[in-house]
Amino acid sequence: MASPNPSGAKNVLGTELQTCNTDPMTGFYRDGCCNTGGQDVGLHVVCAEMTADFLQFSRSRGNDLSTPIPVYEFPGLQPGDRWCLCAARWKEAFDAGMAPKVHLEATHISALEFASLEELQRFATESH
Repeated sequence: MASPNPSGAKNVLGTELQTCNTDPMTGFYRDGCCNTGGQDVGLHVVCAEMTADFLQFSRSRGNDLSTPIPVYEFPGLQPGDRWCLCAARWKEAFDAGMAPKVHLEATHISALEFASLEELQRFATESH
């Protein structure tokens, strides 16, 4: 079986980056992982579990993640969906008291450039 992380990327815990979600397919590279690279200027590296409050917050900040966009094969997100969020958006939500839960094992180590491990751990949820 192929590794979900062929790049060997690490998560914020220093272990192998795990898959965030494949239904809906997430990640900048749409590979299910919160991998990043030179083209990912938004750093989509935080594996977050969507909540109604966060989706409303994100919409209020100009990023509607709930509405489907068929031309991009984007189904629109619902509460409970796991999605690779931009690290800066997660930190903005954290600072506003609206941060969604985080799956640490599936959150790329580069998220630590925006939020501390302690901040992320406060919102940690079990992987499933």
